[in-house]
Amino acid sequence: MKGFYSLLGIVYMVTTSFYLSPKKAIIKNEISIEKIEKLTDTKSEKTTTLSSSEALYKSITFEEGHELNEEVFFKALTGFENLKKAGLLNQDAHLLTVCDFSMSSNTKRLWVIDTEEKKVLFNSLVAHGKNTGEEFATNFSNTNSSLQSSLGFYITDATYNGDNGYSLKLLGMDKGFNDAAYKRAIVMHGADYVSEDFAAAHKRIGRSWGCPAVPRDLTQPIINTIKGRNCLFIYYPDQNYLSKSEWLKA
Repeated sequence: MKGFYSLLGIVYMVTTSFYLSPKKAIIKNEISIEKIEKLTDTKSEKTTTLSSSEALYKSITFEEGHELNEEVFFKALTGFENLKKAGLLNQDAHLLTVCDFSMSSNTKRLWVIDTEEKKVLFNSLVAHGKNTGEEFATNFSNTNSSLQSSLGFYITDATYNGDNGYSLKLLGMDKGFNDAAYKRAIVMHGADYVSEDFAAAHKRIGRSWGCPAVPRDLTQPIINTIKGRNCLFIYYPDQNYLSKSEWLKA
């Protein structure tokens, strides 16, 4: 008989060892729910951010056949917002200028976008540097006298009248990639060689000494729109730049 009661005791201990008191079970359940809610909130925030960028892109009316690449826009927008967070742009800044140098120089690869009004203000031809490439850009530099364009984010500064007429000073924000722009006199200016007629005659538009030169008839309108601490982004799918730019970090 004693053996029987001993056996019952062992069975009781084994079965109750897996049992949690109601209080402990509730606490454990609450912790699990809390963890799930935190994970859901984090995912929700990321989704909202992404959706916001996508919604802005889709709300902008691009001319058919002259759309800015969506991924390039997202990169430009990331840097634009990071420059604001760093206090380098005013919080109410809403003009974003993008040059997509992965495209042919014979195409309108510069966009000035009003992110507040959600519209394209200008879509224009823009030149790259003489030693950056022929029709297509391939090489970039931050070195003086290289006659090459420089990648990255710029903040527009003051205007002046120089050898190339009405021009806009640019402040390079990407260390090692375009921060020598001011010393190199890399500016936005107008040029006769940035035109469809020139492209038709030479199979490419003309090239600058590294400046993002624009058509003569658009020089004043574009410069007067974006001058005074606005964002300009010169893009090319250079993995070294894309992986190192502090402004592209999400």
